[in-house]
Amino acid sequence: MKGGIYLDQGVPHLVQRNFAVLNIKRGNCERFPENVWKWWHQKPKLCHANPAQNLHAAEVVGPSRSSEGLKLYYLVRWLNAE
Repeated sequence: MKGGIYLDQGVPHLVQRNFAVLNIKRGNCERFPENVWKWWHQKPKLCHANPAQNLHAAEVVGPSRSSEGLKLYYLVRWLNAE
């Protein structure tokens, strides 16, 4: 379980680990709405990260549906240091 969601091995296409760039103000949040750009490999995403413009590289799990119908992504780890 990560961030309140279960990774079901029987349906791996539903919720997956991804590398992403998050368009957010970095803080203590561990889940993020749909402002996520996903990449399959770590390297291309690091080129697009720009903390000065609130673009942060991370490994995330998702998407998962919230009760409001939004797609949520859960933080696994940050990839760029400030």
